Amino acid sequence: MDKFKIERSEPLCGRVHISGAKNSCLPQMAAALLTEGTVRLENTPDLVDVRTMTQVLENLGVVVERAVDGALELDPSQARRVTAPYELVRRMRASYYVMGPLLARHGQAEMSLPGGCAIGQRPIDLHLKGLAALGAEISTSEGFVHLRAPGGLRGARIDLAGEHGTSAGATINVMMAASLAEGRTVLTSAAREPEVEDVAVMLNAMGASITGGGEGVTEIEGVRHLSGITHRVIPDRIEAGTFAVAAAITGGDVVISDCNPAHLTAVLELLQQIGVDLEQGRKTLLVRSHAPLRPFQLETKPYPGFPTDMQAQFCALATCCHGTSTIVESIFENRAMHAPELARLGADIEVHGRTITVRGPCAMTSAPVMASDLRASAALVLAGLVAAGGCLVNRIYHLDRGYENLESKLVRLGAGILRISE
Repeated sequence: MDKFKIERSEPLCGRVHISGAKNSCLPQMAAALLTEGTVRLENTPDLVDVRTMTQVLENLGVVVERAVDGALELDPSQARRVTAPYELVRRMRASYYVMGPLLARHGQAEMSLPGGCAIGQRPIDLHLKGLAALGAEISTSEGFVHLRAPGGLRGARIDLAGEHGTSAGATINVMMAASLAEGRTVLTSAAREPEVEDVAVMLNAMGASITGGGEGVTEIEGVRHLSGITHRVIPDRIEAGTFAVAAAITGGDVVISDCNPAHLTAVLELLQQIGVDLEQGRKTLLVRSHAPLRPFQLETKPYPGFPTDMQAQFCALATCCHGTSTIVESIFENRAMHAPELARLGADIEVHGRTITVRGPCAMTSAPVMASDLRASAALVLAGLVAAGGCLVNRIYHLDRGYENLESKLVRLGAGILRISE
């Protein structure tokens, strides 16, 4: 299993390119099941999760190829199978995106209950609630979800509010299924993430009739068929935010290119509050951090609030702030497993329920640490950049699920990171 050996970094300096958004790319790959035409996705990241989704789709009969320019080309014309098996689905929670398209095209779908990062309960009840409202008959047995729509799907008014707010995954899944349903579907309490909007843009280009994609109320008028399309995946806002924190935590001067700062408003506002200088362009972000950083308070919330996927990185950043920072994780109940690992590096960090408290600045020192999930892995890498003597981050396969070439991008900015394979 691979690990990172990280040296304490000088201030990072230079330019870094942001890859396509994983959380757009995965459902857009699944959306190819809605048509028999070829779907070409440009700006697709080369990630473990993308490769896993490729295997899921190939198992269903889709032909997937990566072009010379890096684009993914998906030919679903011979896709007839409707079962997503356990050995593939267990690797990645986002496998659930095939449910809606399979149900809409073939009137049935079967899939193993999904896996993914161990960050707390992440039920798919909102997905199933939405699909049931469209007319799906749902049952579970032996770890599989069975969905049937013998009479076809029909539009409905569906409230997608969950215990902790909206669900981007459920919104996208139901939106894809409703695109081929008979009649009009209205989604209330729909998720507003940029990735939701990006999927809606793609579906409309395929011939769907969606208004309000990425807004609180989304309306879908069902159509009879969708066509193949070429679509460019939006930049990954979480990768961009992670590099912004990398620049801030090292006192660096970094230009983040091929990003969309408008998708990072909550993150950028907080960085400015703590003393980081930012210059925003339409597709670029300049991050400068030279003054002592102030402590902060944040609470994770659904978009456009502060993203839960940036919480761990800001815990690492808090170790360099002068004072006590408070982080409240309101989305997932078990998303603080990076805290004891940061403590091993010298962080003065405590967890009480959903509240994480960090007293800085901390004297971060060398120690081996273990990554528990995707964003926790990023936090440990960031902490390693400012730890005297560096650190050894074990179990980095989580990082490869969501960051394309993270170590090589950091190395080009001046960091000392070595991947060790065992």
